[in-house]
Amino acid sequence: MPMPGTWKVRFGTAELIADDDRPAGWLLSVNGVAQSYVDLSDPTHLEFDYVRMVGDVIDLAAPPEEPVTALHLGGGGCSLPRYIAATRPGSRQVVVEADDLLVEVVRRELGVKGFRLRVGDAREKLEKVTAGGADLVVSDVFAGSDLPRHCTTLEYLELVRRAMRPGGTYVANIGDGPPLAFAKSQAATLRAAFAHVVLLAEPAVLRGRRFGNVVL
Repeated sequence: MPMPGTWKVRFGTAELIADDDRPAGWLLSVNGVAQSYVDLSDPTHLEFDYVRMVGDVIDLAAPPEEPVTALHLGGGGCSLPRYIAATRPGSRQVVVEADDLLVEVVRRELGVKGFRLRVGDAREKLEKVTAGGADLVVSDVFAGSDLPRHCTTLEYLELVRRAMRPGGTYVANIGDGPPLAFAKSQAATLRAAFAHVVLLAEPAVLRGRRFGNVVL
C-alpha cells in the first residue's frame, strides 16, 4: 500500500497525495506541479484530460486488446504504461525516466507491474534501441517543468522514426501557452519527419486563452 509523503528527487521535490474521492487514487507531483495520477485498482482511469487524449490515440494505434511493443520516454508515475498493461494484456513495455530518485519512489510506492522501468536519458536510449522494434513511442519528457531541448529537434524525431516499425505511432506531450509559438514549431518539426501529424488540445489552449498541454 502506498504511503503519502514527500521525497527529494533529482529534479526537485516529489509528493504523493492520496485522493479522498477514489480509494486507490494517487496524485504524484514534482515541485508542486501535478505530474501523474494513478488509480491502482483501475489503471484504465485517466484523470488528466491530456492523458486521456494520449490514451485515445493509443486505443486507435492497434485493434482492441492487441498487445503492442511500446517505448515510453519519460515516466513519472507511469499512468500510460499501466493503462496499456490493462487494456492490451501481454504488451511489451519499457519506460525510460531520467530521474533516478523518482524511479525509486515509483517502484517502492506504486509498483511496476506490466512494464519495465529504467533510468536513463530519453535521447541516449533512442540511440541504443533496436531499429524497427516499437509499435508505439510515447514522449512525455520533462526535467522539472521544462522540456529538454535535445528532445525537441528533428534529429530526436529521426531517432524516434528509427525505433518504430513501419506504420507505428508516435505520441508526444508538450506544454505551451499563448501565442503557442513552441507548439507551432514542434508541429512543424514533426511534419518534417512524418507524413501525417495531428495536434490535440483543449479548446481554451488552442484559442490561446491559457497555458496547457498539447498532444502531437
